[in-house]
Amino acid sequence: MSAVSRFAPSPTGFLHIGGARTALFSYLVAKRLNGKFLLRIEDTDRERSTQEAVDAIFEGMEWLGLKSDFAPVYQTQRFDRYRQVIEQMLADGTAYHCYASREELDAMRAEQTARKEKPRYDGRWRPEAGKTLPRPPAGAPPVVRFRNPVEGEVVLDDLIKGPIRFANVELDDLIIARADGVPTYNFCVVVDDWDMGITHVIRGDDHVNNTPRQINILLALGATLPKYAHVSMILGADGAKLSKRHGALGVMEYRAMGFMPEALLNYLVRLGWSFGDQELFTREEMQTMFDLSKVSSSPARFDMEKAYWVNHQYLKIADPKMIAVEFDWHLRRMGVDPANGPALVDVILSQRERCRSLLEMAEKSHFLYAELSGYNDKDAAKHFNAEGLHVLAGLYKTLKALSNWNAPALHEAVNQFAEAEGLSLGKVAQPIRVAVVGMAVSPPIDQTLALLGRDRTLARLDAAVAWARSRAAG
Repeated sequence: MSAVSRFAPSPTGFLHIGGARTALFSYLVAKRLNGKFLLRIEDTDRERSTQEAVDAIFEGMEWLGLKSDFAPVYQTQRFDRYRQVIEQMLADGTAYHCYASREELDAMRAEQTARKEKPRYDGRWRPEAGKTLPRPPAGAPPVVRFRNPVEGEVVLDDLIKGPIRFANVELDDLIIARADGVPTYNFCVVVDDWDMGITHVIRGDDHVNNTPRQINILLALGATLPKYAHVSMILGADGAKLSKRHGALGVMEYRAMGFMPEALLNYLVRLGWSFGDQELFTREEMQTMFDLSKVSSSPARFDMEKAYWVNHQYLKIADPKMIAVEFDWHLRRMGVDPANGPALVDVILSQRERCRSLLEMAEKSHFLYAELSGYNDKDAAKHFNAEGLHVLAGLYKTLKALSNWNAPALHEAVNQFAEAEGLSLGKVAQPIRVAVVGMAVSPPIDQTLALLGRDRTLARLDAAVAWARSRAAG
Protein backbone atom coordinates (compact mmCIF):
# COMPACT_ATOMS: atom_id res chain seq x y z
CA MET A 1 0.00 0.00 0.00
CA SER A 2 1.29 3.47 -0.87
CA ALA A 3 2.31 5.70 2.00
CA VAL A 4 -0.13 8.45 2.94
CA SER A 5 0.64 11.00 5.64
CA ARG A 6 -1.24 14.05 6.82
CA PHE A 7 -0.86 17.33 8.65
CA ALA A 8 -3.99 18.06 10.66
CA PRO A 9 -3.89 21.46 12.42
CA SER A 10 -6.75 22.99 14.38
CA PRO A 11 -7.51 26.47 12.98
CA THR A 12 -7.42 28.30 16.29
CA GLY A 13 -4.32 30.40 15.56
CA PHE A 14 -1.38 30.90 13.21
CA LEU A 15 0.85 28.10 11.91
CA HIS A 16 3.51 28.10 14.62
CA ILE A 17 7.05 26.83 14.29
CA GLY A 18 6.36 23.50 16.04
CA GLY A 19 3.42 22.80 13.74
CA ALA A 20 5.56 23.66 10.72
CA ARG A 21 8.16 21.08 11.79
CA THR A 22 5.45 18.43 12.21
CA ALA A 23 4.08 19.29 8.78
CA LEU A 24 7.57 19.05 7.29
CA PHE A 25 8.26 15.65 8.86
CA SER A 26 4.92 14.34 7.59
CA TYR A 27 5.59 15.73 4.12
CA LEU A 28 9.08 14.20 3.97
CA VAL A 29 7.87 10.77 5.07
CA ALA A 30 5.32 10.73 2.25
CA LYS A 31 7.77 11.94 -0.37
CA ARG A 32 10.56 9.54 0.64
CA LEU A 33 8.15 6.63 0.32
CA ASN A 34 6.75 7.91 -3.01
CA GLY A 35 3.42 8.43 -1.31
CA LYS A 36 0.91 11.22 -0.80
CA PHE A 37 0.70 14.08 1.68
CA LEU A 38 -2.58 15.70 2.60
CA LEU A 39 -3.81 18.62 4.69
CA ARG A 40 -6.78 18.21 7.00
CA ILE A 41 -8.37 21.10 8.88
CA GLU A 42 -9.65 19.86 12.23
CA ASP A 43 -12.25 22.57 12.80
CA THR A 44 -14.82 20.82 14.99
CA ASP A 45 -14.11 23.30 17.81
CA ARG A 46 -16.57 25.82 16.42
CA GLU A 47 -16.03 28.40 19.15
CA ARG A 48 -12.28 28.70 18.64
CA SER A 49 -11.89 27.89 14.95
CA THR A 50 -11.75 30.92 12.63
CA GLN A 51 -11.48 31.49 8.90
CA GLU A 52 -8.59 33.86 9.62
CA ALA A 53 -6.65 30.98 11.20
CA VAL A 54 -7.49 28.69 8.27
CA ASP A 55 -6.16 31.31 5.87
CA ALA A 56 -3.00 31.71 7.98
CA ILE A 57 -2.37 27.95 7.84
CA PHE A 58 -2.81 27.89 4.06
CA GLU A 59 -0.55 30.91 3.64
CA GLY A 60 2.19 29.39 5.80
CA MET A 61 2.04 26.02 4.08
CA GLU A 62 2.12 27.61 0.64
CA TRP A 63 5.10 29.81 1.54
CA LEU A 64 7.00 26.79 2.85
CA GLY A 65 6.15 24.83 -0.28
CA LEU A 66 4.51 21.99 1.67
CA LYS A 67 1.76 21.32 -0.84
CA SER A 68 -1.02 18.84 -0.23
CA ASP A 69 -1.48 16.23 -2.95
CA PHE A 70 -5.26 16.45 -2.48
CA ALA A 71 -7.76 19.20 -1.80
CA PRO A 72 -7.77 20.11 1.92
CA VAL A 73 -10.31 18.20 4.01
CA TYR A 74 -12.49 19.99 6.58
CA GLN A 75 -13.90 17.97 9.46
CA THR A 76 -16.99 20.18 9.66
CA GLN A 77 -17.91 19.00 6.16
CA ARG A 78 -17.87 15.34 7.25
CA PHE A 79 -20.48 15.30 10.03
CA ASP A 80 -22.81 13.03 8.06
CA ARG A 81 -20.03 10.46 7.77
CA TYR A 82 -19.27 10.64 11.50
CA ARG A 83 -22.95 10.12 12.37
CA GLN A 84 -23.09 7.13 10.02
CA VAL A 85 -20.14 5.48 11.77
CA ILE A 86 -21.55 6.20 15.21
CA GLU A 87 -24.89 4.65 14.28
CA GLN A 88 -23.07 1.54 13.06
CA MET A 89 -21.04 1.35 16.28
CA LEU A 90 -24.22 1.65 18.37
CA ALA A 91 -25.75 -1.17 16.34
CA ASP A 92 -22.61 -3.30 16.72
CA GLY A 93 -22.42 -2.71 20.47
CA THR A 94 -19.01 -1.01 20.34
CA ALA A 95 -20.62 2.24 21.48
CA TYR A 96 -23.53 3.09 23.80
CA HIS A 97 -25.65 5.96 25.05
CA CYS A 98 -24.79 7.51 28.40
CA TYR A 99 -27.34 9.71 30.21
CA ALA A 100 -25.19 10.69 33.20
CA SER A 101 -25.58 14.39 33.95
CA ARG A 102 -22.70 16.78 34.51
CA GLU A 103 -23.65 16.95 38.20
CA GLU A 104 -23.53 13.16 38.50
CA LEU A 105 -20.13 12.98 36.83
CA ASP A 106 -18.72 15.77 39.00
CA ALA A 107 -19.93 14.00 42.14
CA MET A 108 -18.48 10.69 40.87
CA ARG A 109 -15.05 12.24 40.31
CA ALA A 110 -15.11 14.03 43.67
CA GLU A 111 -15.78 10.70 45.43
CA GLN A 112 -12.97 9.00 43.49
CA THR A 113 -10.56 11.79 44.36
CA ALA A 114 -11.54 11.55 48.03
CA ARG A 115 -10.70 7.83 47.89
CA LYS A 116 -7.38 8.76 46.21
CA GLU A 117 -8.40 6.99 43.05
CA LYS A 118 -7.78 8.13 39.48
CA PRO A 119 -10.86 10.10 38.36
CA ARG A 120 -12.50 8.23 35.51
CA TYR A 121 -15.92 7.29 34.18
CA ASP A 122 -17.24 4.34 36.15
CA GLY A 123 -19.26 2.72 33.37
CA ARG A 124 -22.66 3.25 35.00
CA TRP A 125 -24.44 3.30 31.61
CA ARG A 126 -22.21 0.69 29.98
CA PRO A 127 -24.28 -2.34 28.90
CA GLU A 128 -23.06 -5.61 30.39
CA ALA A 129 -24.50 -9.12 30.44
CA GLY A 130 -26.84 -9.47 33.41
CA LYS A 131 -26.69 -5.75 34.21
CA THR A 132 -29.89 -3.71 34.49
CA LEU A 133 -29.49 -0.15 33.34
CA PRO A 134 -31.49 2.75 34.81
CA ARG A 135 -34.44 4.16 32.90
CA PRO A 136 -33.22 7.00 30.66
CA PRO A 137 -34.29 10.35 32.14
CA ALA A 138 -37.04 12.05 30.16
CA GLY A 139 -35.88 14.85 27.88
CA ALA A 140 -32.17 14.33 28.61
CA PRO A 141 -30.16 13.89 25.39
CA PRO A 142 -27.40 11.31 25.87
CA VAL A 143 -23.78 11.40 24.88
CA VAL A 144 -22.31 8.45 23.00
CA ARG A 145 -19.39 6.62 24.59
CA PHE A 146 -16.99 4.15 23.03
CA ARG A 147 -17.04 0.74 24.70
CA ASN A 148 -13.34 0.43 25.41
CA PRO A 149 -11.91 -3.07 26.08
CA VAL A 150 -11.28 -3.68 29.78
CA GLU A 151 -8.77 -6.48 29.37
CA GLY A 152 -5.36 -6.66 27.76
CA GLU A 153 -3.21 -3.76 26.67
CA VAL A 154 -2.43 -1.52 23.73
CA VAL A 155 1.16 -1.74 22.53
CA LEU A 156 2.14 1.34 20.57
CA ASP A 157 5.29 0.65 18.55
CA ASP A 158 6.18 4.30 18.09
CA LEU A 159 8.56 4.96 15.19
CA ILE A 160 10.44 7.52 17.30
CA LYS A 161 9.89 6.59 20.93
CA GLY A 162 9.84 2.81 20.55
CA PRO A 163 7.29 0.47 22.23
CA ILE A 164 4.87 2.09 24.70
CA ARG A 165 2.33 -0.02 26.61
CA PHE A 166 -1.08 1.06 27.90
CA ALA A 167 -3.30 -1.16 30.05
CA ASN A 168 -6.87 -1.09 28.74
CA VAL A 169 -8.21 -1.01 32.28
CA GLU A 170 -6.68 2.48 32.60
CA LEU A 171 -8.59 3.77 29.57
CA ASP A 172 -12.17 4.68 30.40
CA ASP A 173 -15.04 4.85 27.95
CA LEU A 174 -14.37 7.89 25.82
CA ILE A 175 -17.19 10.20 24.72
CA ILE A 176 -17.31 10.08 20.91
CA ALA A 177 -20.38 12.28 20.42
CA ARG A 178 -21.63 15.04 22.70
CA ALA A 179 -25.24 15.47 23.76
CA ASP A 180 -25.80 17.93 20.91
CA GLY A 181 -24.66 15.27 18.43
CA VAL A 182 -21.31 16.90 17.63
CA PRO A 183 -18.57 14.24 17.40
CA THR A 184 -15.46 14.65 19.51
CA TYR A 185 -11.88 15.18 18.41
CA ASN A 186 -10.54 11.69 19.09
CA PHE A 187 -13.39 10.07 17.19
CA CYS A 188 -13.22 12.38 14.16
CA VAL A 189 -9.49 11.80 13.86
CA VAL A 190 -9.97 8.05 13.80
CA VAL A 191 -12.65 8.10 11.11
CA ASP A 192 -10.67 10.58 9.02
CA ASP A 193 -7.47 8.55 9.19
CA TRP A 194 -9.42 5.40 8.33
CA ASP A 195 -11.34 6.89 5.40
CA MET A 196 -8.27 8.65 3.99
CA GLY A 197 -6.06 5.59 4.14
CA ILE A 198 -3.48 7.27 6.37
CA THR A 199 -0.50 4.96 6.79
CA HIS A 200 1.75 7.25 8.85
CA VAL A 201 0.57 9.56 11.64
CA ILE A 202 3.31 12.00 12.63
CA ARG A 203 2.37 14.45 15.38
CA GLY A 204 3.57 16.04 18.60
CA ASP A 205 4.16 13.91 21.67
CA ASP A 206 1.34 15.72 23.48
CA HIS A 207 -0.89 13.28 21.55
CA VAL A 208 0.71 10.13 22.96
CA ASN A 209 -2.07 9.57 25.49
CA ASN A 210 -4.73 9.94 22.77
CA THR A 211 -3.18 7.22 20.65
CA PRO A 212 -4.22 4.06 22.58
CA ARG A 213 -7.84 5.26 22.62
CA GLN A 214 -7.71 5.94 18.89
CA ILE A 215 -6.11 2.56 18.23
CA ASN A 216 -8.92 0.78 20.12
CA ILE A 217 -11.58 2.63 18.11
CA LEU A 218 -9.81 1.72 14.86
CA LEU A 219 -9.69 -1.93 15.93
CA ALA A 220 -13.39 -1.82 16.80
CA LEU A 221 -14.07 -0.53 13.28
CA GLY A 222 -11.99 -3.29 11.72
CA ALA A 223 -9.58 -0.73 10.24
CA THR A 224 -5.92 -1.23 9.42
CA LEU A 225 -3.77 0.59 11.95
CA PRO A 226 -1.41 3.31 10.72
CA LYS A 227 2.13 3.63 11.98
CA TYR A 228 2.57 6.31 14.64
CA ALA A 229 5.46 8.65 15.33
CA HIS A 230 5.31 11.19 18.13
CA VAL A 231 7.76 14.06 17.79
CA SER A 232 9.22 15.54 20.96
CA MET A 233 8.60 19.15 21.84
CA ILE A 234 10.89 22.05 20.97
CA LEU A 235 12.58 23.93 23.80
CA GLY A 236 14.34 27.26 23.81
CA ALA A 237 18.13 27.43 23.61
CA ASP A 238 18.18 27.73 27.43
CA GLY A 239 16.19 24.51 27.88
CA ALA A 240 13.01 26.32 28.93
CA LYS A 241 9.63 25.89 27.25
CA LEU A 242 9.66 27.55 23.87
CA SER A 243 8.21 31.06 24.01
CA LYS A 244 8.12 34.11 21.76
CA ARG A 245 11.45 35.29 23.11
CA HIS A 246 12.98 31.99 21.94
CA GLY A 247 11.35 32.00 18.51
CA ALA A 248 7.86 30.52 19.09
CA LEU A 249 6.43 32.66 16.32
CA GLY A 250 4.08 32.17 13.41
CA VAL A 251 5.70 30.94 10.22
CA MET A 252 4.86 34.13 8.35
CA GLU A 253 6.65 36.17 11.01
CA TYR A 254 9.81 34.37 9.92
CA ARG A 255 9.14 35.58 6.40
CA ALA A 256 8.86 39.13 7.71
CA MET A 257 12.16 38.63 9.58
CA GLY A 258 13.86 37.85 6.28
CA PHE A 259 14.10 34.07 6.23
CA MET A 260 14.08 32.12 3.00
CA PRO A 261 11.45 29.34 3.16
CA GLU A 262 14.06 26.75 2.13
CA ALA A 263 16.39 27.92 4.90
CA LEU A 264 13.65 27.73 7.52
CA LEU A 265 12.77 24.21 6.40
CA ASN A 266 16.44 23.26 6.55
CA TYR A 267 16.69 24.54 10.11
CA LEU A 268 13.47 22.83 11.18
CA VAL A 269 14.45 19.45 9.75
CA ARG A 270 17.59 19.53 11.89
CA LEU A 271 15.56 20.04 15.07
CA GLY A 272 15.72 16.44 16.22
CA TRP A 273 17.02 14.78 13.04
CA SER A 274 20.53 14.44 11.68
CA PHE A 275 22.37 12.89 8.78
CA GLY A 276 25.98 12.58 9.83
CA ASP A 277 27.57 16.00 10.21
CA GLN A 278 25.73 17.56 7.27
CA GLU A 279 24.09 20.89 8.14
CA LEU A 280 22.68 22.14 4.85
CA PHE A 281 20.20 20.19 2.73
CA THR A 282 18.38 20.93 -0.46
CA ARG A 283 14.69 20.04 -0.52
CA GLU A 284 15.53 17.05 -2.72
CA GLU A 285 18.16 15.85 -0.24
CA MET A 286 15.69 16.14 2.64
CA GLN A 287 13.18 14.04 0.73
CA THR A 288 15.79 11.39 0.00
CA MET A 289 17.60 11.28 3.33
CA PHE A 290 14.95 11.92 5.99
CA ASP A 291 14.21 8.89 8.14
CA LEU A 292 11.97 8.83 11.23
CA SER A 293 14.19 6.20 12.83
CA LYS A 294 16.92 8.86 12.99
CA VAL A 295 14.72 11.39 14.81
CA SER A 296 15.69 11.83 18.45
CA SER A 297 13.14 11.13 21.17
CA SER A 298 14.65 13.94 23.26
CA PRO A 299 13.36 17.52 23.03
CA ALA A 300 15.06 19.69 20.42
CA ARG A 301 16.38 23.17 21.22
CA PHE A 302 15.58 26.18 19.08
CA ASP A 303 18.55 28.51 18.63
CA MET A 304 17.69 31.71 16.78
CA GLU A 305 21.33 32.50 16.04
CA LYS A 306 21.77 29.09 14.42
CA ALA A 307 18.60 29.66 12.39
CA TYR A 308 20.04 32.94 11.11
CA TRP A 309 23.33 31.17 10.32
CA VAL A 310 21.48 28.63 8.16
CA ASN A 311 19.57 31.42 6.45
CA HIS A 312 22.81 33.26 5.68
CA GLN A 313 24.32 30.13 4.13
CA TYR A 314 21.29 29.89 1.83
CA LEU A 315 21.55 33.53 0.83
CA LYS A 316 25.22 32.98 -0.07
CA ILE A 317 24.78 29.85 -2.19
CA ALA A 318 21.20 29.78 -3.51
CA ASP A 319 20.25 30.73 -7.04
CA PRO A 320 19.86 34.54 -6.97
CA LYS A 321 16.78 34.27 -9.17
CA MET A 322 15.08 32.20 -6.47
CA ILE A 323 16.14 34.67 -3.77
CA ALA A 324 14.84 37.54 -5.90
CA VAL A 325 11.23 36.45 -5.39
CA GLU A 326 11.49 36.97 -1.63
CA PHE A 327 13.73 40.04 -1.99
CA ASP A 328 11.07 41.67 -4.18
CA TRP A 329 8.47 40.95 -1.48
CA HIS A 330 10.56 42.67 1.20
CA LEU A 331 11.25 45.75 -0.90
CA ARG A 332 7.59 46.19 -1.76
CA ARG A 333 6.70 45.74 1.90
CA MET A 334 8.97 48.72 2.59
CA GLY A 335 7.07 50.77 0.03
CA VAL A 336 9.81 50.45 -2.59
CA ASP A 337 9.19 49.70 -6.26
CA PRO A 338 11.90 47.22 -7.36
CA ALA A 339 11.49 48.45 -10.94
CA ASN A 340 12.86 51.83 -9.86
CA GLY A 341 16.47 50.68 -9.63
CA PRO A 342 19.00 47.98 -10.53
CA ALA A 343 18.17 44.36 -11.28
CA LEU A 344 17.41 42.42 -8.10
CA VAL A 345 19.83 39.63 -9.00
CA ASP A 346 22.71 42.11 -9.28
CA VAL A 347 21.89 43.61 -5.89
CA ILE A 348 21.64 40.16 -4.28
CA LEU A 349 25.06 39.18 -5.63
CA SER A 350 26.59 42.34 -4.16
CA GLN A 351 24.87 42.11 -0.75
CA ARG A 352 24.48 38.46 0.16
CA GLU A 353 27.91 37.91 1.72
CA ARG A 354 27.22 40.53 4.38
CA CYS A 355 23.48 40.09 5.01
CA ARG A 356 22.14 37.21 7.06
CA SER A 357 18.50 37.96 6.27
CA LEU A 358 16.47 39.36 3.40
CA LEU A 359 15.09 42.03 5.71
CA GLU A 360 18.63 43.22 6.39
CA MET A 361 19.39 43.07 2.66
CA ALA A 362 16.30 45.11 1.83
CA GLU A 363 17.14 47.72 4.46
CA LYS A 364 20.72 48.00 3.19
CA SER A 365 19.55 48.19 -0.44
CA HIS A 366 16.78 50.74 0.08
CA PHE A 367 19.06 53.55 -1.14
CA LEU A 368 19.25 51.94 -4.59
CA TYR A 369 15.51 52.27 -5.22
CA ALA A 370 14.39 55.33 -3.27
CA GLU A 371 15.69 58.82 -2.65
CA LEU A 372 17.75 59.40 0.48
CA SER A 373 15.85 60.78 3.45
CA GLY A 374 19.02 62.10 5.07
CA TYR A 375 22.45 61.13 6.35
CA ASN A 376 23.52 59.21 9.42
CA ASP A 377 24.50 61.97 11.85
CA LYS A 378 27.61 60.27 13.19
CA ASP A 379 28.87 59.25 9.72
CA ALA A 380 28.18 62.68 8.24
CA ALA A 381 30.01 64.43 11.07
CA LYS A 382 33.02 62.16 10.59
CA HIS A 383 33.28 62.12 6.79
CA PHE A 384 31.75 65.42 5.61
CA ASN A 385 34.71 67.43 6.91
CA ALA A 386 36.94 69.63 4.80
CA GLU A 387 38.90 66.69 3.44
CA GLY A 388 35.70 64.77 2.70
CA LEU A 389 34.20 67.73 0.83
CA HIS A 390 37.36 68.01 -1.24
CA VAL A 391 37.07 64.30 -2.10
CA LEU A 392 33.41 64.56 -3.06
CA ALA A 393 33.86 67.64 -5.22
CA GLY A 394 36.90 66.18 -6.97
CA LEU A 395 35.28 62.81 -7.56
CA TYR A 396 32.17 64.45 -8.94
CA LYS A 397 34.27 65.91 -11.73
CA THR A 398 36.22 62.66 -12.25
CA LEU A 399 33.14 60.47 -12.43
CA LYS A 400 31.18 62.90 -14.57
CA ALA A 401 33.89 62.60 -17.21
CA LEU A 402 33.85 58.78 -17.08
CA SER A 403 32.77 57.25 -20.39
CA ASN A 404 32.09 53.70 -19.14
CA TRP A 405 29.87 53.32 -16.08
CA ASN A 406 30.60 49.82 -14.77
CA ALA A 407 32.31 48.34 -11.73
CA PRO A 408 35.80 47.85 -13.28
CA ALA A 409 35.88 51.37 -14.71
CA LEU A 410 34.61 52.88 -11.45
CA HIS A 411 37.16 50.89 -9.45
CA GLU A 412 39.99 52.21 -11.57
CA ALA A 413 38.70 55.79 -11.46
CA VAL A 414 38.36 55.87 -7.67
CA ASN A 415 41.77 54.27 -7.14
CA GLN A 416 43.48 56.69 -9.54
CA PHE A 417 41.84 59.63 -7.79
CA ALA A 418 43.02 58.37 -4.38
CA GLU A 419 46.59 57.92 -5.65
CA ALA A 420 46.62 61.34 -7.28
CA GLU A 421 45.43 62.94 -4.03
CA GLY A 422 47.80 60.89 -1.87
CA LEU A 423 44.89 59.43 0.11
CA SER A 424 44.08 55.94 1.23
CA LEU A 425 41.13 54.25 -0.43
CA GLY A 426 39.22 54.44 2.84
CA LYS A 427 39.61 58.21 2.98
CA VAL A 428 38.01 58.37 -0.45
CA ALA A 429 35.42 55.60 -0.28
CA GLN A 430 33.83 56.50 3.06
CA PRO A 431 32.73 60.05 2.13
CA ILE A 432 31.33 58.63 -1.11
CA ARG A 433 29.37 56.01 0.79
CA VAL A 434 27.80 58.56 3.13
CA ALA A 435 26.97 60.79 0.16
CA VAL A 436 25.27 58.14 -1.97
CA VAL A 437 24.03 55.63 0.64
CA GLY A 438 23.38 57.87 3.64
CA MET A 439 25.73 55.90 5.88
CA ALA A 440 29.29 54.58 5.87
CA VAL A 441 28.32 50.97 5.15
CA SER A 442 27.69 49.49 1.71
CA PRO A 443 29.01 46.88 -0.71
CA PRO A 444 32.42 47.66 -2.30
CA ILE A 445 32.31 51.22 -3.58
CA ASP A 446 32.70 50.27 -7.24
CA GLN A 447 29.72 47.87 -7.00
CA THR A 448 27.71 50.45 -5.08
CA LEU A 449 28.19 53.16 -7.69
CA ALA A 450 27.62 50.75 -10.58
CA LEU A 451 24.33 49.59 -9.09
CA LEU A 452 23.20 53.10 -8.22
CA GLY A 453 23.81 54.32 -11.76
CA ARG A 454 25.45 57.39 -13.24
CA ASP A 455 22.65 59.92 -12.83
CA ARG A 456 21.78 59.07 -9.23
CA THR A 457 25.43 58.90 -8.19
CA LEU A 458 26.32 62.30 -9.61
CA ALA A 459 23.15 63.88 -8.24
CA ARG A 460 23.84 62.55 -4.75
CA LEU A 461 27.49 63.59 -4.77
CA ASP A 462 26.43 67.09 -5.78
CA ALA A 463 23.66 67.18 -3.15
CA ALA A 464 26.01 65.97 -0.42
CA VAL A 465 28.53 68.73 -1.18
CA ALA A 466 25.76 71.34 -1.10
CA TRP A 467 24.33 69.95 2.15
CA ALA A 468 27.72 69.83 3.89
CA ARG A 469 28.64 73.34 2.78
CA SER A 470 25.28 74.64 3.96
CA ARG A 471 25.76 73.00 7.37
CA ALA A 472 29.26 74.45 7.65
CA ALA A 473 28.04 77.91 6.71
CA GLY A 474 25.11 77.77 9.08
